[in-house]
Amino acid sequence: MKDYILEGLNCDHVEVQGDDGQHFQAVIVSSDFVGKNRIQQHQMVYQSLGDRMRSEIHALAMRTFTPDAWANLNLPQSPEAG
Repeated sequence: MKDYILEGLNCDHVEVQGDDGQHFQAVIVSSDFVGKNRIQQHQMVYQSLGDRMRSEIHALAMRTFTPDAWANLNLPQSPEAG
């Protein structure tokens, strides 16, 4: 699934987990998401997966981020932040 997402979107980071081959969780960071709301971002991922969402993939839980949002999320905390 990771390869399909990478083919369809310009991604800075893609992480996909799934144990049974049908249920997946993904974290996707893409500059293509800039200026798009969460629904539009998810639609872009679904579009990159195409018909696989109907046949191969039963469920996909995803978290999507722009590069800036991802960088802000992963900022290390300063010692003063506690």
